Amino acid sequence: VMQQLSDLGLMPEEWGGTTLYCQISALKQIGIDELLDTVLLQSEMLELKANADTRAEGKVIESRIDQGRGIVASILVERGTLRQGDHYVAGIYPGRVRAMFDDKGNKIEEAGPSTPVEIIGLSDIPGAGDPFQVTEDERQARQVGAKRQELERLGESRNVKKVTLDTLYSKIQEGAIQEFNVIIKGDVQGSVEALQGSLEKLSNDEIHLNVIRASAGAIIESDITLASASDALVIGFNVRPTPRAQALADHENIEIRRYNIIYDVVDDIRLAMEGMLAPEIREVEIGTVEVRETFKVPRVGTIAGCMVTSGKVKRTALVRVYRDSVQITKDLVKISSLKRFKDDAREVAEGFECGVGLENFHDLRVGDLMEIVETEKVARKLETNINI
Repeated sequence: VMQQLSDLGLMPEEWGGTTLYCQISALKQIGIDELLDTVLLQSEMLELKANADTRAEGKVIESRIDQGRGIVASILVERGTLRQGDHYVAGIYPGRVRAMFDDKGNKIEEAGPSTPVEIIGLSDIPGAGDPFQVTEDERQARQVGAKRQELERLGESRNVKKVTLDTLYSKIQEGAIQEFNVIIKGDVQGSVEALQGSLEKLSNDEIHLNVIRASAGAIIESDITLASASDALVIGFNVRPTPRAQALADHENIEIRRYNIIYDVVDDIRLAMEGMLAPEIREVEIGTVEVRETFKVPRVGTIAGCMVTSGKVKRTALVRVYRDSVQITKDLVKISSLKRFKDDAREVAEGFECGVGLENFHDLRVGDLMEIVETEKVARKLETNINI
């Protein structure tokens, strides 16, 4: 595992790198204390700090209805200090902290940054990931909640679509776009050009990867504006967005993907484009059936009394009919009915008799052979040869 991770640029300290590794097993309770100590050490080395002398902000981890306590929410305090009695808004719902408990279930009066707590005193159930914010008073909490609710309704009415690899895939599948648009920003021009060249080689006759902007420098507001207008994915190579660009990206729902290894970029985009390719349809023969008798059924058509001579026949399978070794059906035909005696059957195995009816095909005779086929979709690969 360490070798595989080091191939991705995560070199362990033991091998001269800078990445901390911890051997752990949650199942066997091995290395948990070491992991916690390592996380604390790393946070001290990185000097990660948060302002505790401000109103608390954080995220809702989960929420539920607890018998006897009402609505309970698990909150992660990210900034500030949360105190019992504080007015707040969680998602779109205002509330007041009536009681607060730590991760061990002990009742506490306040919680600082990076502290997970359970709180009681919500007016409704917020969603996981919803923002949590302490307000000056109940009136402000209600105002913030109402504003967020209004923005939610506005977003729904505008039908804002998030520009991600998933939505780009959907649009190509629907025929809404014919190109995969990408914006590349990097730390140096050489890296940008190398990455652009590698990505452009992914294009094929079905999907064209179009780099609409490639330049060195931080990701700025104009990059986000262009991405929004062109349904483009923004790739940052060893660079990050400016605060204003990040805020605009959040507002416009533009995905920014950041990398520091070219292989990772190419692999991600390749996988995304391969997912956009129409799958190859393969046929698998699962059995053969010989027609022994035929019956004319009013308003149904011809039903063939058959023997499964090899494999099996499934109700959901498709059929080719052969007469004297010559195919007499133009295409694969659906099975309209499959019976064992008078009972409907989902599947009949080799050596058993069955009744078979075909959809829109009734020219069946004694001695005809049915080839039973299932189709499967096979993901296709991009046929490209990229040297980085």
